[in-house]
Amino acid sequence: MKTLIALAQLNVTVGDFAGNVARLVAAAQRAHRAGAQLLVAPELALSGYPPEDLLLRPAFYAASAAALSSLAAQLKALPGLHVLVGHPHRTARADAPIGRDLPPVDTFNAASLLCDGAIVGTYLKQELPNAEVFDEKRYFASNPQPFVFDLNGVTYGVLICEDVWHARAAQQAKAAGAQVLLIPNGSPYHLNKEAVRVDILRERIRETGLPMVYVNMVGGQDELVFDGGSFVLDAQGELVARMAQFEEACALVEFDGPRPVPPGSIPAASMAAALPLASLAPSLSLEAQVYAALVLGVRDYIGKNGFPGALLGLSGGVDSALVLAVACDALGPERVRAVMMPSRYTADISTTDAADMARRTGVRYDEIAIAPMFDAFHTALATEFAGRKQDATEENIQARIRGTLLMALSNKFGSIVLTTGNKSEMAVGYCTLYGDMAGGFAVLKDIAKTLVYRLCRYRNAATTFATRDIIPERILTRAPSAELRENQTDQDSLPPYEVLDAIMRLYMEEDRPLADIVAAGYAAKDVQRVTHLLKVNEYKRRQAPIGIRVTHRAFGRDWRYPVTSRYNEPLA
Repeated sequence: MKTLIALAQLNVTVGDFAGNVARLVAAAQRAHRAGAQLLVAPELALSGYPPEDLLLRPAFYAASAAALSSLAAQLKALPGLHVLVGHPHRTARADAPIGRDLPPVDTFNAASLLCDGAIVGTYLKQELPNAEVFDEKRYFASNPQPFVFDLNGVTYGVLICEDVWHARAAQQAKAAGAQVLLIPNGSPYHLNKEAVRVDILRERIRETGLPMVYVNMVGGQDELVFDGGSFVLDAQGELVARMAQFEEACALVEFDGPRPVPPGSIPAASMAAALPLASLAPSLSLEAQVYAALVLGVRDYIGKNGFPGALLGLSGGVDSALVLAVACDALGPERVRAVMMPSRYTADISTTDAADMARRTGVRYDEIAIAPMFDAFHTALATEFAGRKQDATEENIQARIRGTLLMALSNKFGSIVLTTGNKSEMAVGYCTLYGDMAGGFAVLKDIAKTLVYRLCRYRNAATTFATRDIIPERILTRAPSAELRENQTDQDSLPPYEVLDAIMRLYMEEDRPLADIVAAGYAAKDVQRVTHLLKVNEYKRRQAPIGIRVTHRAFGRDWRYPVTSRYNEPLA
């Protein structure tokens, strides 16, 4: 018997129960009009993911339960449609010990099946991720019981996200009679994540022989970006359907009994106008993925937090150029403001290139000279600094003047300041506390300098945007410089970025021993210098704004090294 399943790749917001219910109902209405019998929504779609310590508040579970009841009641108007929705779930514990300081409840990451106004059943997640950005064991209990249900003569089993990364839950579902596995997900993006997901599901298919429907969340949530990319694999592990990454969408997949039917084999006349059939969306290049993640992350952070727009310091350098491009693509140029703050060390070409890019993008552009303010600081500190040479102190004062000006504009007009520092600079402390680190959101926090250039080249050449070549070529070819002293370049005090980025990746992202990095061909002095700078600048990174995560290990929740530490790893 034929069954139409709707994949609801939704962009929900943490804690917005009313808004999330409305999104789910709208998707369900479209699915029902298209003739679907089942709609699968992402993990914790009702509450948003991840709710973090909101999950320690009993009232949050009460709000979730009320929202689930509201959703079920509204779905009564869509007879016959089954909706699988993720939500936090709280139950009383019959075995709670008396006199112990333990809550008499258990809390779970759950998915409930709703139909005709009722809750048909609930699955409780078994495998709780507790690495990288995940700490579900802090909040949830595990319940090793499968959940299956019958629809149109086929038995469906339910897993949630991490469950499918392990063999047990899928095998239990098969033992309970499942012929198809449905997998709601809140799987955040990082480089190559979409290929890893497919590989993991193919492992489960080899073990169980069951086709799988994988539905992922989409959207930005603080530093995380969920990329969607929902897909369906048949019992041989072949891709039958794949939805686009970084786009909210709802699409149909047809099943003939337990077998997913490729969309090309379905007669055009059977395609429902209310909802498209999921096809095989093309894979994106790495640069296209990362750029899309940055755009979505900026759009949702600013939109979900209610900022009217964004502003940034535009220096005529490559990092601020990329941030400006991302901000314009995320918000539209009318909501972005760029401020050039030249000093006596700012090259004329920097001012020219910054103004050129502002013209190309169409943003509001202003120049505020900082030389008078720097002179005032210099005069005020002259007695204290008497007899001492100029050094990084004076350089940092310039950066802090710029940070103060940007924050003043933010306070006055409400727009959030986007910082422009990249991961390479954050790693080695090539940034100024309360200066270029001052702001609300760090767009490039997880983007290495070498990747910055690749993303700029991608954006200039991409045909998917209305305007191309928005970053002046000279910005991409001149040597990078903070322009805080005469004739300064980044490489005066740092190894070449190709070397720095490679050492950072091996040490920070891959946890490779120092001896292995040297054995890989990098000079011992460079390895020692970069890793030493990584260590001593942890105090700066702890005070940095949050920023978008695109690697499997970003500074922030992924990286938990102590500020106070005397450990020095040997090179050999």
